[in-house]
Amino acid sequence: MSDDLFNIVRPQVAYFGQKDFQQAQIIKRMVENLDFGLKVKILPIIREKDGLALSSRNTYLSALQRKEAVVLYKSLKLAKQLVKEGNRNTLTIKKRLRKLINSQKATRIDYLEIVDPKTLRPVKRIRKAALLALAVFVGKTRLIDNALIKQ
Repeated sequence: MSDDLFNIVRPQVAYFGQKDFQQAQIIKRMVENLDFGLKVKILPIIREKDGLALSSRNTYLSALQRKEAVVLYKSLKLAKQLVKEGNRNTLTIKKRLRKLINSQKATRIDYLEIVDPKTLRPVKRIRKAALLALAVFVGKTRLIDNALIKQ
């Protein structure tokens, strides 16, 4: 477990990627609760030129699946655009995103949630900021992605 590792190594800073935002938030909370005296930094997602989050799992995708996988990034962009246009209702936003993702033949949504970035609990309305987190199967490959959405 990471608390044992932090106790053994005693780092001053631990770096985690935003791609695994939920995991990073849990570790961040654990570090605060257990008073490790450690700073947790969350680094931005590295993306391919077309926006797909960089992942070793991308190599499992066929050429067609790889093209369809970009719908994950497109859905994140759509959510940001909907919020920018004034839509704050998460049910409405999620419905639009599901429609976009399901428009691709090879995709199947595992989860699509809009949550509070600190508590990771689902929210009904986006007030200040929210995290859009999704996991989508493209063929047999499960891909994850997320984005912070701010008003």
